[in-house]
Amino acid sequence: MTGVLGWDIGGVNTKVAHVADARVVAARAAPYELQRDPAALAPLLGHLARDVGAGPAVAHGVTMTAELSQLFRSKREGVAFVLDAIAVAFPDASVRVWGVDARWRTPAQARREPLAVAAANWAATAHVVGRICADCLLVDVGSTTTDVIPIRGGAPVARGRTDVERLREGELVYTGALRTPVEAIAPSVPVGGRPTGVSAEGFALAGDVHVWRGELAPVDYSVPTPDGRPATKEFAGERLARVVCADREMLDETDIGVIADALWDAQVTRIGAALERVRAWQPTLTRAFVTGLGEFLAAAAARRSGLQVTHLSDSFGAAARHAPAAAVALLFPS
Repeated sequence: MTGVLGWDIGGVNTKVAHVADARVVAARAAPYELQRDPAALAPLLGHLARDVGAGPAVAHGVTMTAELSQLFRSKREGVAFVLDAIAVAFPDASVRVWGVDARWRTPAQARREPLAVAAANWAATAHVVGRICADCLLVDVGSTTTDVIPIRGGAPVARGRTDVERLREGELVYTGALRTPVEAIAPSVPVGGRPTGVSAEGFALAGDVHVWRGELAPVDYSVPTPDGRPATKEFAGERLARVVCADREMLDETDIGVIADALWDAQVTRIGAALERVRAWQPTLTRAFVTGLGEFLAAAAARRSGLQVTHLSDSFGAAARHAPAAAVALLFPS
């Protein structure tokens, strides 16, 4: 099977989607911390390509966020590293790199303009969503961050392009469904009916909240747990108890549920605040397309804001969790 492979290469996750005849036929994600084993990127790319059934004639559309890894001293260095790995993995392939300006670049052009291709994955998803709904908001809650992107006339009209600009405009929010430390979600949680400060010791992650509540399965917890124990509800509860310097002999299931619910609410509130900030200058947008590992958070925040909610998974199926990878494959020039 030929077609296009779309890549979304991040610092802790690498995602691929195989598109043939304008249809996503397979998508995969692999947890992989670039900083821990940089040399493993090229072999991983080859393995994922084979896993989704791609042959040697397939073309490659690339987007990335890995350039932000602490492995690199600059984004220029990070972009070059990713492109080097692509060249090693697929030496004879046709490769194009997606830019935040919706232009495709050759690898050589991308090396010369690294900031044009750095962290451009949100723009790919937004352009594909724009084909489905010309005027809407895209809310993509991933493992680490949330994108809030206004779309007009089928194209994104975000005020920010770089990560710095998007953070400034509220279009990029550093809260996600898995990797966000609990102490970065809320400064306090209820214990025994009273607000209680949380410890800043890295005892639990957002993934523990959502595994406890049943919105993520243990298999979705694709990063190491803070205590090295399994990603089950039982151990998620133990980690959440540690957030207030307690343990499961001190806090029962109801207590842990109250803590988890408060943290869930804090994430939804923060995403909702970003939505309201964007809607302040795009007040006529009434529909939100939600996607990502944390689409349940996106949907809750959108509904609180009075938006109609459509799940991108209705169109993409399971590949919606890997939306940028699918998007760059679908957008690849014919």
